[in-house]
Amino acid sequence: MSTVTTREDAPASAMSHRQVLESLSGLLLGMFVSILAGTVVSTSLPRIISELGGNQTAFTWVVTSTLLATTVSTPIWGKLADLLNRKILIQSALVLFVLGSALAGFSQNTDMLIGFRVVQGLGAGGLTALSQIIMADIISPRDRGRYMGLFGGIMAVGTVGGPLIGGLLTDSVGWRWNFFVGVPVAIVAIILLQVTLKLPKRPARKVRIDYLGAIFLAGGISLLLIWVTMAGSQFDWWSAQTFWMVGGSVALLAATVITELVVKEPIIPLAMFKNRTFTLAVIASISVGVAMFGTSVFLGQYMQLARGATPTESGLLTLPMIVGLLLSSTIVGNLISRFGKWKAFMVTGAVLLTIGLYLMSTIEYDTNYVLVSLYMLVLGAGVGMVMQNLVLIVQNTVRPEQLGAASSNVAFFRSLGGTIGVSVMGSLLGTKVTDLMADRQHDLQVAIAKLGQKGLEVAQSLQSGTLPEVGKLPVGIRTIIEAVYGQAVADIFLVAVPLAIVTIIAILLLPNAKLGTKTAIQQLDENTAAAAAPESAAEQAEETVVEVAEALIGAPATGSIGTQERR
Repeated sequence: MSTVTTREDAPASAMSHRQVLESLSGLLLGMFVSILAGTVVSTSLPRIISELGGNQTAFTWVVTSTLLATTVSTPIWGKLADLLNRKILIQSALVLFVLGSALAGFSQNTDMLIGFRVVQGLGAGGLTALSQIIMADIISPRDRGRYMGLFGGIMAVGTVGGPLIGGLLTDSVGWRWNFFVGVPVAIVAIILLQVTLKLPKRPARKVRIDYLGAIFLAGGISLLLIWVTMAGSQFDWWSAQTFWMVGGSVALLAATVITELVVKEPIIPLAMFKNRTFTLAVIASISVGVAMFGTSVFLGQYMQLARGATPTESGLLTLPMIVGLLLSSTIVGNLISRFGKWKAFMVTGAVLLTIGLYLMSTIEYDTNYVLVSLYMLVLGAGVGMVMQNLVLIVQNTVRPEQLGAASSNVAFFRSLGGTIGVSVMGSLLGTKVTDLMADRQHDLQVAIAKLGQKGLEVAQSLQSGTLPEVGKLPVGIRTIIEAVYGQAVADIFLVAVPLAIVTIIAILLLPNAKLGTKTAIQQLDENTAAAAAPESAAEQAEETVVEVAEALIGAPATGSIGTQERR
């Protein structure tokens, strides 16, 4: 533990709509560059992994490593936001992000790329946690809906623009620029945050950082996710490796719980789970994370490996899902702010999320694209209506002193769900592809035999385990590969459907609390005033009693009431 005293240095004042937008400008740009880094490579990853000589496991880990770092660091950033200067923290997160992005662009193999993506993820964890927390500092829950719509819009623009920019860069100047492109934008965001972000002053407090809890949490989650990724491919699900890795993870997470129960400033305050809204929102966030991260990763694979699209075409083909997310988050956010009602919108979103995942589980490599577009639109609309609003309703019910921890932990469990989801879905995809290829082995051998020497070269490439560039394969072999990946991707979407049903149940059980009209800073000021009020009332009562006593005896009163002259 370390102890220091800190204070935000910006003046406290009521903020107009224009001032809020000015303060959010750097924040929105920071969020945009964070989202851009995650999505810009989504359509290019098949080619990146192919050029770096990676396989399906490497493909999964390039994505999972970032999600893992984001997941583990999010609650740590959130807790630091309750203790330290939030403006400096978010700028530090952007610096980490810029560093990781620049280094990733120089990767020479998949191991280097995975390592530098971890650094990116650490920065992204800070941006994920702090953006929501800072919003709560300057915007009341009732008004936060329409500004959440702005974040939803930025998220949609980043998600739309990312694949398109990534595809264009990969097809024109090379995939390395997928990582370089966000660096200047992040630098501008850092400068803009310094100039525009004006946070109200927060009371000074002693800082006790839970280093031990952070180490146990990071170790336990990381070990669990590594096991999920490697089991079934590197070793059997039931094996000695599984015993040691799962056992070690359970031990570390148990140590985390014990640590969080005894330290004064826990990263994950376990008392928050007594809050019904927080607990149910955490449960709902897990499946939302699976839907959001899983679809963004594997839709790119589906478009390129099952439909033979280029990276640029893949970005264009996934637009319907992003349009659904953009429209639903923006429209619903404004409706929530206008009417102060949120539950009906979120239940509808959870139902759409479930329907969208089920519909996506029915696609094949030759499914009419109009139908696939409709399915993606439904899925995107569901994610947009639920994701940001889960954070909003939690912020509405927790004490302002716990705002950072509560907000970041909802994001933590969403990222955790997404990370585990991508790991499990990636592992299942690899296993499914292997099984389906075995079933089509005869057809594949016939197609290879017809091609002669060229067919043998293609067969050697496929046997090496690297992801193929489907667009460059001969027609006969290409059709088989597309059919296999089309079926495999559809099957992994079906895995997420039961989790989406859990989301519906969790949201139905959420207490329908009214949205507040005060910012977190205003609540802190009121709480401070309320705490001081009893003491002031007691002093005033004492003064009154003394005055009455003096009037009765004609002299200054002494004794149990007071020993000093009162006038």
